[in-house]
Amino acid sequence: MTSDPLLQPYQLKHLTLRNRIMSTAHEPAYSEDGLPKDRYRLYHVEKARGGIALTMTAGSAIVGADTPPAFGNLHAYRDEIVPWLKRLAEECHEHGAAVMIQLTHLGRRTNWNKADWLPVLAPSPIREPAHRAFPKEAEDWDLERIVADYAAAAERMQAAGLDGIELECYGHLLDQFWSPATNTRDDEYGGSLDNRLRFTHRVLEAIRASVGPYFIVGLRLVADEDWDRGLSRADGVEICRRLVATGQVDFLNLIRGHIETDAALAKVIPVQGMRASPHLDFAGEVRAETRFPVFHAARIGDVATARHAIAEGKLDMVGMTRAHIADPHIARKVAEGREHEIRPCVGATYCLDRIYEGHEALCIHNPATGREATMPHVVRPSEGPKRRVVVVGAGPAGLEAARVAGARGHSVTVFEAASEAGGQVRLAARSRRRSELIGIVDWRLERCADAGVAFRFNTFADAADVIAESPDVVIVATGGLPNTDILDAGNDLVVSSWDILSGDAQPGANVLVFDDNGGHPGLQAAEMLAEAGAAVEIVTPERFFAPEIGGLNHVAYAECFQRRDVRITIARRLQAVRREGNGLTALIGSDYEGAETLQRHVDQVVVEHSTLPLDDVYFELKEGAANRGAVDYDALIAGRPQTVKDNPDGGYELYRIGDAISSRNIHAAIYDALRLVKDI
Repeated sequence: MTSDPLLQPYQLKHLTLRNRIMSTAHEPAYSEDGLPKDRYRLYHVEKARGGIALTMTAGSAIVGADTPPAFGNLHAYRDEIVPWLKRLAEECHEHGAAVMIQLTHLGRRTNWNKADWLPVLAPSPIREPAHRAFPKEAEDWDLERIVADYAAAAERMQAAGLDGIELECYGHLLDQFWSPATNTRDDEYGGSLDNRLRFTHRVLEAIRASVGPYFIVGLRLVADEDWDRGLSRADGVEICRRLVATGQVDFLNLIRGHIETDAALAKVIPVQGMRASPHLDFAGEVRAETRFPVFHAARIGDVATARHAIAEGKLDMVGMTRAHIADPHIARKVAEGREHEIRPCVGATYCLDRIYEGHEALCIHNPATGREATMPHVVRPSEGPKRRVVVVGAGPAGLEAARVAGARGHSVTVFEAASEAGGQVRLAARSRRRSELIGIVDWRLERCADAGVAFRFNTFADAADVIAESPDVVIVATGGLPNTDILDAGNDLVVSSWDILSGDAQPGANVLVFDDNGGHPGLQAAEMLAEAGAAVEIVTPERFFAPEIGGLNHVAYAECFQRRDVRITIARRLQAVRREGNGLTALIGSDYEGAETLQRHVDQVVVEHSTLPLDDVYFELKEGAANRGAVDYDALIAGRPQTVKDNPDGGYELYRIGDAISSRNIHAAIYDALRLVKDI
């Protein structure tokens, strides 16, 4: 028995949930042909194995073919989904977790040029900016069909053995009827609150007729759109009361805000630098007013906040969704007294930004998430001989290599040229808004300390230093250095984004930032310059602004750049810089024929063109290695051990990872390390 509020069971109708921790519905885009096959199933089973009480699948599963999938959605309208979900549910149940699914019709929150190219429909023909479709106004025969689709989908979910369903009612079709911002109808579905709720009541009645009174049905709903055009708090709470009064709903999963633009969505799903759990108190107020089971999730990323939410009666079940993408074993670690070992969610929101850009969800620093078939969340000790592993470089790649090798039980020494670990992550975390990224470094340092990893800082290791350790395995994770040597002339007159972020170069008064990378480094440097009071222009050869930054992370930069009047010039390429008097003249060309060369008179030019590998020690060590640095890519992809040994005179295995190979990102660096070192 335990007195921890988070570990208390919760009775929801006939269902006993073993604790108060859940992950709310989200679509990781792991589906295949709209079905939750092995990758999808293993992702949820891992959370069940990790002790979670309830894993909510799909975000959301679509109920009909006329709601084209926008996020890799599951197809709840197909009978083929039932056996796949049945297997998922059974395996999660074996580990003690309940499983539910979120169902939806997306309404205007999708686009017509997907799937079967059917028209997008909505209560009224009002476009959603995020997905850009111009919807048709739903007709009576549309609504008849959709009501039947909801009921049939719910029946399939019941047949699959799921513990319940949740209807998506924020930004999707059901609540598009509720909101005056999206419903301007003058028929029986528009105007009064009774009319705007009419379609939802029809859907709930049809679902109950299909699944009966005992199957759990909840709503993830907006109770305040926080928008002068949308639902007020008073209307939202009244909607909650009316839905509860029907007796057809078993829980409310509360949302506050609206999501039709990136800026609005970021307030609903806050990212790093934004307030954590911003709507928790609001959820507690609605729970007090409705006296009904309330779930909630909005950047509740740490156990202390989750525990507070339950202990203070603000929630009945606390959603830690992104936190479980970072570490699916949160509940187990809490129960076992290992709370300090939880891999932290650092708020980077790499996971969701990838989804919104059409990719699958991946955690910025847990590469096992979504790859459970080949990558371990828990690194097991090696059953073979203990080996001597030397890691050169203590950035994210090197730290992960050291962590994994240490967890395998090997003797590990890390050389680092700087006085502290972290590499480019530490540089990025110098900005207050992105300071949480340091959790990537700190968590690994703590795990390395647990494993007895030895660090030698302020040591610019060469081949002799490495060989002196008599290594069996050498991992070169030395990263890279900024590449600013890309101009036709004037390369010696520019500074790098690193120079700005580190403070090695003081901000100028009038600065041109040439971003030929499109990721965080250039934008973060521009943000720092703008906040320091510089007049800034960002020039990029891309056809649109910041292509490597997803929509949620884009918001903070865009807000800063608009507030500070930063000028953004796309489809232009910096060609040269020359000194004129006390200033600089930047010559800006174009990839397009006939475009004139522009001139900008500034006092500082910042170039962001990523990095080139710092790989001298790798090549010094290459000929002495048993594998000469070679990697079997087939084995790497499949998650198998490396076996290349084509140099009989070699004394050690040699690998390089992360930016020591080529400039990529934090996730790629950590993934390199895990999949190479997990089998050593």
